Amino acid sequence: MPSLFRRKPEEPEASVAVSEPETSATRKGYTPSKEELGVKTPKRVIAGRRVAEPPAANRKEAVRKMREKQRQERLEAREGMANGEDRFLLARDKGPVRRLVRDIVDSRRTIGTFFFGTTFLVMIVGFNRSLDPSIYIAANALFFVMLLATLVDGFMISRSVKKLVKQRFPDAKDKMGSLYLYAVMRSISFRFIRNPKPQVKIGQPI
Repeated sequence: MPSLFRRKPEEPEASVAVSEPETSATRKGYTPSKEELGVKTPKRVIAGRRVAEPPAANRKEAVRKMREKQRQERLEAREGMANGEDRFLLARDKGPVRRLVRDIVDSRRTIGTFFFGTTFLVMIVGFNRSLDPSIYIAANALFFVMLLATLVDGFMISRSVKKLVKQRFPDAKDKMGSLYLYAVMRSISFRFIRNPKPQVKIGQPI
């Protein structure tokens, strides 16, 4: 018969579950860092940091190409202006009406082209005090004759401009006074220095 006073066998101690501390990945509301995810953060560009300049050889080549391009553009603009292309012309020369006025002047011989030559000759005579007084009188008379002839020629050119502009461009908004002045100023300049260059020959019908 078993003894009532026998010591009961020791029961195994309940294993205490030791919970490991929560890892950073299991904490509530935790966001893993980029380092943990294996993502590298790109380096931030510091404001004011100088950008690496190209080597001297490349920089010189870039400057040379830019200057060459600018030179080509200037040559193209100069040639286009001389040929009367509207996109290269100054505001005073643009438009079909102004082109017509230039053709009217360029299609005829103008007395104004000889006016400056006469003026230059009179100035030379005036500076030479050793000449006979009659030469001074003749030089001055020639100057006034050429001046009068230039005015008459300018008047005739203005009449032609008015007639042809009214006939071909009845709705033109250009002021006639401005066109007259434009025609006269072109008529008194030498043909070879006119810009845009003459596009018609002398005597060619307009």
